[in-house]
Amino acid sequence: MRVFTIGFTKKSAKKFFELLRTSGAKRVVDVRLNNISQLAGFAKKDDLAYFLREICAMDYVHLPALAPTQQMLDQYRKQHGEWKTYEVRFLELMKQRRIEETIPKEALADGCLLCSEDKPHYCHRRLVAEYLKQHWDQVDISHIV
Repeated sequence: MRVFTIGFTKKSAKKFFELLRTSGAKRVVDVRLNNISQLAGFAKKDDLAYFLREICAMDYVHLPALAPTQQMLDQYRKQHGEWKTYEVRFLELMKQRRIEETIPKEALADGCLLCSEDKPHYCHRRLVAEYLKQHWDQVDISHIV
């Protein structure tokens, strides 16, 4: 099973959709908690679903069960928390949610996990992909940058 990841910040719409179109992914799986913010620009939920369908012939699905809680986000971003603390808390949250059992593999197979962070290094989409790789058979992760 292939799982891709991508972030939309620091990318023009042209670059973002070209990367997705040539990636091999079949759908975008939005793992953001907040996907309707004005700050998301072309990546707002309804706009993104339209652009993906029209430009890339891709499906769009929002899976907030793969997002951190608002409290976790606030502690990390607004209160300038440490990445390691955020990482540990988010991994525990995925374990509590039993995402390996509750998220259908079909939703993620050949899907691209979407979040806002430009690179995957300090983004929860990487943690989701790596967590599922540990729990599911033969998961290949490709970070689109």
